[in-house]
Amino acid sequence: MLDDSQLRQLLDNLNSAVVVLDGCLRLRYLNAAAEDLLAASRVRVFGLPLESLVRESDEAVQALREALIQGEKYTVRRARWHLHNQEARTVDYSVSPLVELGVLLVEVQPMDRLLRIAREDALISAQETTRNLVRGMAHEVKNPLGGIRGAAQLLGRELPDPGLAEYTQIIIDEADRLRNLVDHLLGPNRPVHRQATNVHEVLERVAHLVEAECGGELAIRRDYDPSIPEVPADREQLIQALLNIGRNAMEAIGDSIGLAAGELVLRTRVQRRITIGKRCWPLICCIEIEDNGPGIAEEIRERIFYPMISGRAEGSGLGLSIAQNIINQHAGLIKCDSDPGRSVFQVCLPLDMELLTRQLDTLPG
Repeated sequence: MLDDSQLRQLLDNLNSAVVVLDGCLRLRYLNAAAEDLLAASRVRVFGLPLESLVRESDEAVQALREALIQGEKYTVRRARWHLHNQEARTVDYSVSPLVELGVLLVEVQPMDRLLRIAREDALISAQETTRNLVRGMAHEVKNPLGGIRGAAQLLGRELPDPGLAEYTQIIIDEADRLRNLVDHLLGPNRPVHRQATNVHEVLERVAHLVEAECGGELAIRRDYDPSIPEVPADREQLIQALLNIGRNAMEAIGDSIGLAAGELVLRTRVQRRITIGKRCWPLICCIEIEDNGPGIAEEIRERIFYPMISGRAEGSGLGLSIAQNIINQHAGLIKCDSDPGRSVFQVCLPLDMELLTRQLDTLPG
């Protein structure tokens, strides 16, 4: 038979968070996973009401009370818990009343990481599908464009009236414009050449280009982690991807609050054990580009990385799609978090050179 200390050790080794509440919904026990989830020490919160740590809704509190009275188990999916430290968690939890002991056993599974992985996996799959669609479309469009352009050139030479050559030249110019548009849809047309790259040098290059384009009106603030090692990346393509994001932010600020009132923040951090798609990386370099512009409209927020999607009337809708394509080719991902008055684009790039090289060899294109 296990004694109390052995039972506690057993519970502390569970991945699931376990919370025990008494009949007044006061905290009587938290295992180690619950301490991590709720950001609280079991010693400090013992005897405190559950609502002093986490808040869901009045209905949720009433359901806990009724469960103990009626002795019925129940499960809640995708509940949103607001913690005492102003953070929020999405959780699944099951409530089991132990009537003979007068307590409620609450088993909690945090879902934020799983939901994030599912969203990112769906984004990567959608990007791959979109790339394949665009490649097929480009092939079908460029072939007849070449024929139209060639025929217009031949026709221009055969026309008896030189004044009519103006019209064949229009056909040629428009065919060239469409071909260039298709080339932009496809993104960079050369393979990725990875080498050890200093991300801060890349960001400084991006900052100088943005400053030149806005005439120095936009404030740019740096928040770098100098300990970040070099990243295996194609320097020129990485500059292109980050410049597309920075330029979008600059234009959004200029269209809304004016460049003089705007601020662009360039931030770098290291994160550990991050899953991108189906791969878990020991270390990633996280590059954030934050702006205080108007934010991204909710109706296009989930689609901003698709071609031809733009929040600006005069925007091409290609910049973010090309940026995502470049970062995907580096086994990374661009994520976006946007609210009115603040947008953050987070570029995640794996740092493990040996593992990256092995896994990049398995990626298409």
